[in-house]
Amino acid sequence: MTSTTVPGASAASLAAATPPGRDRYVDLLRVASLGVVIAGHWLMAVPVTGADGGTRVTNVLALVPRLQPITWLLQVMPVFFLVGGFAHATALASIRRRGGGYADFTRSRTARLLRPTAVFLAVWLALALGVALAGQDQGLVRVALRTAVQPLWFLAVYLGLVALAPAMWRLHERFGAKVPVLLLAVAIAVDVLRFAGHPQIAVLNLLVVWAGVHQLGFFYADGTLQRGGRRLALLLAGGGIGAVLLLTTVGPYPVSMVGVPGETVSNMSPPTVALAAHAVWLIGLVLLVRKPATRLLRRARVWQAVVAANGLAMTAFLWHLTAAFVVLVAARGLTAGAPGSAGWWATRPLWLAAAALVTAVLVLVFRRFDTPRPTEITAGSAARAAVGATMCTLGVLGVSVVGFGGLLEGRTATLLVVPVTAPLALALVALGASLLRAAPLSAGRR
Repeated sequence: MTSTTVPGASAASLAAATPPGRDRYVDLLRVASLGVVIAGHWLMAVPVTGADGGTRVTNVLALVPRLQPITWLLQVMPVFFLVGGFAHATALASIRRRGGGYADFTRSRTARLLRPTAVFLAVWLALALGVALAGQDQGLVRVALRTAVQPLWFLAVYLGLVALAPAMWRLHERFGAKVPVLLLAVAIAVDVLRFAGHPQIAVLNLLVVWAGVHQLGFFYADGTLQRGGRRLALLLAGGGIGAVLLLTTVGPYPVSMVGVPGETVSNMSPPTVALAAHAVWLIGLVLLVRKPATRLLRRARVWQAVVAANGLAMTAFLWHLTAAFVVLVAARGLTAGAPGSAGWWATRPLWLAAAALVTAVLVLVFRRFDTPRPTEITAGSAARAAVGATMCTLGVLGVSVVGFGGLLEGRTATLLVVPVTAPLALALVALGASLLRAAPLSAGRR
């Protein structure tokens, strides 16, 4: 939920108080996209034993390549960024109606993500220090320390889009469809240079592609996509899936829309034009399903379930890989056949249920840190807020890249083009968060 969420209120009371004009489908998309991502991560994770006897975690898509086309339906992160564009447009309009500005928008949207993320990072930092001091930073433990924080890349990009959203909305109002078209052209140019022997430039698409999808969320916010009706939805879905087929068969792009170990090119890290086409196809599909889904959401029990799930979704996303590693450790030594075999598939429901159960326990423990707070209009500096949001973006992205494995060994990873350690990345987050703080104005200005 967004602006209608009230701290401490139950899902039933929130559902009953839903304004008549609220687009419930957006809330469903947010929950469904995160839920599919979580389930996909659980299904893809496969522990394997190396020649040295050590355990690592790989992707089932690398072991069973015939499953890779499934990602054309299950890689739904573009849907979340579409919803993000809608949410940012509506939040920005609300803050401006109350007399607020850039700093108020950036601070409130960033804090909403940083509070639960900071708790998550603090817990994993404590675990990393503990196992390092105990000499246990090895094997599956080290894999967990490096992998559990990797999905934070998505939060980092989202934080960056929060900082850019007010400016991008002004471009949307002035230039409309020219903005995503230009972003697509830039993404194509980046990929051309990437395949021409300049792979370093590919990192630009981390912002360009996701900004393009986020920009399409503005067209949902102003009703353009809905007014296009079924015709536009079919055009987007058909054109998008056709482009994906062409780019992955004739073109140089891999079939999988997620990163696969061993592949020389990933469509996700950083994003490619193939992923942009995939996003267009998914948006068309989302528009095609909108009317029947909206009718379903008018049912009280269905809507209440969506409201309840929205209050838990971000906490579940943060902790779902932690839960997966807990289950992997508990089930260590148990085998269910080769990945993709009948025995492996037969045990997937049990694996998913176990991961979901552990995640539910973690959500019960940590959900209180994910309670939204009312937005207050403050005397904040726009420049200071922009710098703070940028530092938080780079810090969170840095943590996702380097992880917590080898914490006391000074392990580094490359963030954009700069080597970064986990302590440095965390320091960026902390400093950025401090810059985003501002003293509230008097009650009369709130």
